[in-house]
Amino acid sequence: MTPNRVTSNRTVRRFTTVVAVALLTGLALGTAPTYGADRAAHLPEFDFSACPTIAELPAGADPGTWRCEVMHATGHLRMGAVDEPLTEPMKITFAEGRVGGEFRQVFGKMTAEPIRVGRTPLTLTSQYGGYSDFLSDDTRRGEFDIKFAIGLAHGPLNLTSSGCSVGSGEDAVHLVLKDTHPTRVISKDPLVLAFGAQDAEFAAPRTSDCGPLSRALDRALGLPSPAGANTFDMDVTVAIRPYI
Repeated sequence: MTPNRVTSNRTVRRFTTVVAVALLTGLALGTAPTYGADRAAHLPEFDFSACPTIAELPAGADPGTWRCEVMHATGHLRMGAVDEPLTEPMKITFAEGRVGGEFRQVFGKMTAEPIRVGRTPLTLTSQYGGYSDFLSDDTRRGEFDIKFAIGLAHGPLNLTSSGCSVGSGEDAVHLVLKDTHPTRVISKDPLVLAFGAQDAEFAAPRTSDCGPLSRALDRALGLPSPAGANTFDMDVTVAIRPYI
């Protein structure tokens, strides 16, 4: 897979499913499951400032048919010796729509807070690995590449500035997400959906760009870790806003 900011059409349904399309176009939802008003009243704050601009949409894109999505994902990461909850959300922003009948996507931004690795001074921070495809099919919800910047919760060394990480732009952790909970409508105004997803089959490489600390970090983190020994569980909420 070649990392690309714009993702072309490849399959039949969107990451957040046709529920979002029905709501955005004012069509009937039928029996689409919803949460009560009490849940909608406690929505997190979604920041749309990282949405790709209209100028960054693909040539030929009609902004009136495109939308920006801001995804918040919490959950749990088990990777090698790492077994930690993700209590602070990863935040992923991207745009999607069609050009000439083909589904296209433009990645915006990904941010996350560091998570502490057990009782060690190490932290891992999720970062975008350079590839995403949030168009779903019957076999997966979507997929994207991720890397984990390695840092220290305290101490004189700054590992993050050296690019020390699990995975890299050339050898990222590739996640193929499958549904664990179907899409639910949390709010219609603003439009917010929720679902669960998991990858229990990804492989995790050795650390990269960590210099003389590489072997020690690999031992501490239990890396490399083969496919089938790791799990990334996500509880996801997605806010959707049309461009026009």
